[in-house]
Amino acid sequence: MSGAPTTLRKTDNMSIGYSARLIQLNEEAGDCYRDCRLGVELGKFCIEHDIPVAQVATELGVSRQTIYNWFVGLSAPSEQTTKGIRTFITSST
Repeated sequence: MSGAPTTLRKTDNMSIGYSARLIQLNEEAGDCYRDCRLGVELGKFCIEHDIPVAQVATELGVSRQTIYNWFVGLSAPSEQTTKGIRTFITSST
């Protein structure tokens, strides 16, 4: 054995899943105001299909925190991003 430390890295295609708390917050956000609805639906879709937040953020050109905020209804996607979300959902099914 060489004695060199072994480093485990998360690969792009490996997901660690979503926390129970995030899933609960996403479910509770179902009654959010109309503008945030698409972000909450994106959250439901990603949870159901085990799509990592990092992948969604990269494809939509936003931060992971922005994605989390959409998932739980704290903020709404811009009109410009809305089209990208719809394309992401339809192309990922």
